[in-house]
Amino acid sequence: MGIKGISVIGTLLASLACVNVANADETPATNASQAPLASCYLKNISEQVLCGELAVPENYDQPEGRQITINYAVLPAVSESKKADPLLILAGGPGQAATELAAMINRMFSDVRKQRDILLIDQRGTGKSHPLSCELNHVDELVKADDDMQLDRIAGECLAQFSEEDLTQYHTVNAIRDFEAVREHLGYSQVNLYGGSYGTRAGLVYMREAPNSVRAAVLDAVAPPEVVVGPFGRHGAQSFELLLEQCAESKACTATFPNLEQTYANTLASLESQPVPLTVADPLSNEDTEILITAGRFTSVMRVGLYHPTTRQMLPYVIQQTGLGNYTPLVGLLGSAMSQSEMYMGLTLSVLCSEDLPRATERLLAEDGNNSFIGSRTADAFIEMCSVWPQAPRPEAWFEPVYSDIPTLLLSGRLDPVTPPTWGALAAQSLSNSRHLIAPNGSHTIAGHTCANKLVGQFIESLDAQALDDSCLKNQKPAPFVLNANGKGL
Repeated sequence: MGIKGISVIGTLLASLACVNVANADETPATNASQAPLASCYLKNISEQVLCGELAVPENYDQPEGRQITINYAVLPAVSESKKADPLLILAGGPGQAATELAAMINRMFSDVRKQRDILLIDQRGTGKSHPLSCELNHVDELVKADDDMQLDRIAGECLAQFSEEDLTQYHTVNAIRDFEAVREHLGYSQVNLYGGSYGTRAGLVYMREAPNSVRAAVLDAVAPPEVVVGPFGRHGAQSFELLLEQCAESKACTATFPNLEQTYANTLASLESQPVPLTVADPLSNEDTEILITAGRFTSVMRVGLYHPTTRQMLPYVIQQTGLGNYTPLVGLLGSAMSQSEMYMGLTLSVLCSEDLPRATERLLAEDGNNSFIGSRTADAFIEMCSVWPQAPRPEAWFEPVYSDIPTLLLSGRLDPVTPPTWGALAAQSLSNSRHLIAPNGSHTIAGHTCANKLVGQFIESLDAQALDDSCLKNQKPAPFVLNANGKGL
């Protein structure tokens, strides 16, 4: 059974809250390399920063052909005697826009910004870099049963909006060519990379395609090129098993939510046989609207809830209450996921449908779907959408391990439901100058919710990953489980 629930489309891969970019003014400015930029404001950053754009070929094999514009922003270093090599942010997804993460990045890497510029480049197909965005009517889809959702139709409607683009040119290698063009345009001789989730794959491809341009790399929630992104059932189930274990180890959680695994199974089976219609406040407009609580929507919210400790700690309570027929907590998490900025689905599909799903063997899909948590729903969703999306064969060399001696810090969360620590260990095998740190109580992209952001700053400064003291990761306490509607347990 395919995954049928519109919440999945916006949240299959994205785990970080996006922010939108405000309009730039036209005040001219320059950075340290004297490349022309404009002063601008980005949402939730009070100070002026610098913005610009650069035209690049849509198809690099046809340099005189169709051109697209790549959008970028620079958060200037605080120090006047700043270092020459910026921190380049590689956004996740695929389908997130780096400039729309500016406020979060500014907070996470305030230590880095004391000495270095932070460079945000919208990957082609996202943000203001020829965006491949699709307007979808979430509310209409939320009243449909799982089996009535037609994700191939939704993908086809998205595709119909892009009649002039060659969507097969929106891939990871071309993204790195774009980033290199911007780096040269701005006069940076080298950059330091921070990539989160899919951004780690982009980082590894950057290290392969332009090794002389990379001073150091931080790869957080690692997805190396040799793995297949999209089928997440097995990894989600492993993360859920860890949640069940942690609940069992807590007297308060066990007493409040006895037999949690069975409660989940019973609730899922009940929704599969009999979805529940509700009238609720629309998560986006707050107007009364009809919604159907289905097994697909329930499992989607559960899986995405595992991405971050603050939502993960709510899941036992949400499971219990959903099983008791109180759907308010579940709808709240669904609304939270939907209120995040939509990923650029056209770019998501352009990457995954040509780079990943063709490598998903029958054996891989069978193993991925062999779980009682979410089954094969994530893989089924992408397979259905990719059935109508333009695809192109990619060289096998794109998916081989990246061998490099560039100083690299690999970060993983033991609780991650999408990029497990085993993927970080896999990448480390071919990175001779790397260290892999695992946060025992971290989930997806640990720089956002552990002390790892401080370690990133230290590593970028010293390039000595072996000298980092990771005791702060090991000593981090697990987030306590929420026990009732009043937040008992916190």
